[in-house]
Amino acid sequence: MSEPVPAPGVAGPDRHQGAPDGKAATEGGSQPGTAPKGRTKGRARPRDKKQRRAHSVRLNPAEHALIQAGADTVGMSVASFLAYSGMAMARDQSRTAVAIATERDVLTELFAMRRQLGWAGSNLNQAAKALNSGSDVPHLTDVIADIHRAANAVRAAASRVANRPADEAL
Repeated sequence: MSEPVPAPGVAGPDRHQGAPDGKAATEGGSQPGTAPKGRTKGRARPRDKKQRRAHSVRLNPAEHALIQAGADTVGMSVASFLAYSGMAMARDQSRTAVAIATERDVLTELFAMRRQLGWAGSNLNQAAKALNSGSDVPHLTDVIADIHRAANAVRAAASRVANRPADEAL
């Protein structure tokens, strides 16, 4: 018994798209041996409609090793770790200011605190003079509170300088 002959325009025994037996396609389809453009496997990753900005960071070997160790600890890439850490620090700016302050910044802060202590001391001397002359000093508690705040700020700044690890020093 012989195989049936297909009608004109009907696919024969080779029923796949494109030209049979590796011959060139004639209707503008894909050609044998050429890979399709774009992603070929897996699903496309959803992205934001706007292009995301890329930033480069220069690190010395010690900084890179420290960041790489942190990224490895949490199972992230260095880029992801830097982005996540940067975003976390940007959200908590009061903590960021303390965490990244250099000794120069701390010294500048100490000099500012010294000026504040000088002003508060001057106010306290004026209050003491007024009290000694028999006058009333209605803002004495505010003056004393200012002195305590300034003294605590100096104490905290000095503690940051004293407790700073050697590798963070300028």
